This record gives sequence, structure tokens and C-alpha cells, in this order.
Amino acid sequence: MADLTRRSLLALTGLGVVGTALSWERLTATDIQGRDADALNVAILGTAQDAAARRSLVEAFNRVHPDIRVRVQAIQGADWSNFFAKLLTLVAAGTPPDVCYVATEGTQLFADRLAEPLDDFVRRDRADVQEYFDDVHPSLIEAFMYQGSLYQLPLDFNAANIYYNTSALQKAGLQRPAEDWTKDDFLNVLRAMRRTGGDQFRPYFWTNRLWGGVVPWLYINDTSFLKESKSPGGEWLWKDFYPNDPQAGQRGGGYQWLEPNADDPRVEESFEYLRAMVQEGLGSSPAQGGGGELVARFAEGFIGMTPAGGFWVYGLNQGGMAEDEFDVTFFPKWRSQRHQFGAAGYVIMRTSKRKDEAWEWVKFCATKEAMQLAIPLPQTTPTRRSMVNDAFYSGKGPRHWQVFYDTLDRFPTTGPIPAPPQQAAVETALIKNVLAAVTGPAGSVGPALRTMQRDLELALGRT
Repeated sequence: MADLTRRSLLALTGLGVVGTALSWERLTATDIQGRDADALNVAILGTAQDAAARRSLVEAFNRVHPDIRVRVQAIQGADWSNFFAKLLTLVAAGTPPDVCYVATEGTQLFADRLAEPLDDFVRRDRADVQEYFDDVHPSLIEAFMYQGSLYQLPLDFNAANIYYNTSALQKAGLQRPAEDWTKDDFLNVLRAMRRTGGDQFRPYFWTNRLWGGVVPWLYINDTSFLKESKSPGGEWLWKDFYPNDPQAGQRGGGYQWLEPNADDPRVEESFEYLRAMVQEGLGSSPAQGGGGELVARFAEGFIGMTPAGGFWVYGLNQGGMAEDEFDVTFFPKWRSQRHQFGAAGYVIMRTSKRKDEAWEWVKFCATKEAMQLAIPLPQTTPTRRSMVNDAFYSGKGPRHWQVFYDTLDRFPTTGPIPAPPQQAAVETALIKNVLAAVTGPAGSVGPALRTMQRDLELALGRT
């Protein structure tokens, strides 16, 4: 799978012009205006082929709910922000879908303006959904809460882990890194790889984006570029569905990112670490976007390590890598070993006149049967623990696939990428200042972060 952006094609599921919206109904002319007016309209990020790939899911749903017609509308977009913009265009035009597949980047945007809370549905149908919650890590659920209410049932997620080329590691005379390796150990591995990698070899490749860019390095240093807090509320969910969660006392009604934090000394410390790594030639200058060439370059042995999630497994397999030619481990430890993740699930639109039908779709898609239909291959990480197993990765790798779910279990403070309702403006403020901070000479980090702080103030509407 070409890594267009973080999880752009994740689970084959992503604002521009409405004319790029396609679905398998268009291929059979069943989307002609008025012909499908009584259908539940479900919007996903993707292409007509991605919509068609959900045919078996719709058919399975109709075996349970033969009275609810479903139309899957695939909207093409370069990334999640582009997808969200197109959805907002549909809303403004008075033709919004009933249900949308939304990633963490858009959760709070939709919760704040567009989505219907699921609280009443979940409470009413507790007997139906208890098994789902029993199988899904509570950290993933908490990421989809906003101001005390739950807005999505997460279906897939990806934490930023470290993928490494096993041949490059062995060529450097190294063994698999210890799971509690440190940031200094990380640099030593890069230096050893560089000595034996050749002229075109890049020990560490990374991209300039919200997921998998600088944020993992901020998280392991116990900081972030936005101040993180939690909304009150949510007790009903934690008490009813996660009574034995050891972290229940620390959970709340959803994450908040209300203030910029680029002037935190630890943020500057993290950026300086990355700047020095780039200057030493150990890491690439962070590429804008998702790094479309990355899978091929990694598979060809030109990259030693890179941050990626479970969404990368199938792409490497299709790129010709055997299951023992790459592996995955945790991000190194700094002040902490906290990881970041992104997830995705369906939201019900407030404007929908079919909310009960929409809930039946959301609830069905969270069943194990539906998730196995939607995620038949390791193109993402299922949120259901029972689906992340040896059979799912057999013949494809990596050997240490347990890392994907262990990231949640081993590091309980692991949390979502910082994505407030102003996520698009916030991400722009971050990305535009990263290159100046990490590619300049010594002393360039501080000024760049001061500019970032100002830009974040504007993005969050605090000036």
C-alpha cells in the first residue's frame, strides 16, 4: 500500500469539490438523483473500488436489517483534511451523508459541530455492545469522547511504532533493540547502520505531518506542542463498561487541547534532538506529506528505520518483503515511553433524519463479523484485541506483531494525536515551522518554536 498519508487508505476507507465522490452505485447508475433517496448514505475516504469492497459488509448488514438500504459513497481525497473539507461542502450544499468514517484528526471537529453523541444509543443497547467494549482497549474509546460524550466506536487504529529493516540491522552487527531502549540507544543504532549502509542508505526516514512526525518524539519526552488536559464527565461509560480498568480513575470525558505549548523547554529539547540527528546525517530532512515512495525505498533496503503503524504490514508484503525481512518495535524511551496513536470509526451526522438506522449500521460495523469483513488483511490494526493475532499476520509478518496492541497495554498513558476542533489550522501551524526548526544550524530551534507558538495562538483563536 502506498503510504499517501497516515492511514489514507487504511481499511480501504478520507475538503475540494463534490464531483470526486464515487461509489459502486454510480457504476450501476443507482445513484441517480431520487433513485436512492430512501437509502442510508454512508461516506468513506476512498475510491469507487473502495466502496465496492464494502459490498460484502452491506450484504451482511442487510441479512440482519433487510429493511435498511445502504449506499456507500466514496469521496476521494489526498488526506483526511481534504476529505473533511469535502464533507463540509456537502453539508453546506444541503446534501450531507447520514454516516461518515472519520479518523482522529476529525473527531473533535465533527463532535463540536456535526456529529450526534452515541451515549443514549450505547446505554439503551448495552446488552448488544458490551462484548465490543470487552474486546477494545479503553484508551481507544477515550480518544473518541468529547466533553463527556462518546461520538464514535473505534474500528481500527495505528500507533506510531518503529519499523526496521532486519538486513540493515544485521549488516551493522546489531541485534533487535531492547524494548526499553533509550533515545541514546536509538542514535547508536543509526550510527552503526550508517557505517555499513552505503551512499544511498538513510538510517532514519520520517515525514513532516501530525502523525508520525515530531509528535512521537514529543510524547516520549513527556510533552507536546499543545497543552493536554481532559474534560470532566464520562463516568457512566467507565463505570458501566470498564469497571476493572486500572486506569479508570485517570480517564475522563475526552481529551482537550486548549492552549499552545511550543514554548515548553522540553519541546525545544525534542526539536534540538531531531535537528542534531538530521545535521549528523542520521535522519532525513522530514518529507512533506505521507512519503509515497517510502514503502518501495524501505523494501529495497535504502531505509533502516521509520515510524509506522500496523497499516504498513500489507504494503511491505505486497512490495516483496518476506515476513522476516522487517520487524517492528516500540519507540525508544526518553522521560517516558508514551506513544501516540490515531484511530477511526463511524460518526452519525446531526443532520441525519435516519439516526436510528444509522446507529444500527454503526453498531453492526463494530461486531466481530463486520470487522473481519472490513479488515480482512493487515492494512491497519483492528481495535478488537481478539483480531490482532498470529493468524492475521501469518505469512506476512512482522515477527513481533504483538507490539501493535502491546503499545496500548504496556504504556497506559499512550494517547491520541493532538487534534482539537481547529485541527487543520493547528496541523498547518506545526508543519510550516518544523523544517525551519530541524534543518537549520544550531540556534535555529528557538526562533522557529517562537513562531510556531504565535501561529498556534492564531490557530486556536487565542489572539
